[in-house]
Amino acid sequence: MISEINMHEKFKEKLDVDFKRYKILGACNPPYAYKALQAEDKIGTMLPCNVLVIEQGQNKIEIAAVNPVASMQAITNPSLGDVALEVTNKLKKVIESLK
Repeated sequence: MISEINMHEKFKEKLDVDFKRYKILGACNPPYAYKALQAEDKIGTMLPCNVLVIEQGQNKIEIAAVNPVASMQAITNPSLGDVALEVTNKLKKVIESLK
């Protein structure tokens, strides 16, 4: 993880409103990020991969992430496909391990 944004705290601090516990984690695997940037230098607009951790109720936490294969289809560069698939598989494993 390279970044963490606590939306609950930010909304309280900036807007003085209460919001459920909601974190955005910026996940980065440097070797895959490097491969992706070598294939397409504009892919940096989609890095890091964001993973959400949302409290949906008492003792109920939801984990969500964008599918890199789906998001990278927006860029017409076929060489990104393999990297996106590898990253998707790694993200799935991490999320599945949390269940």
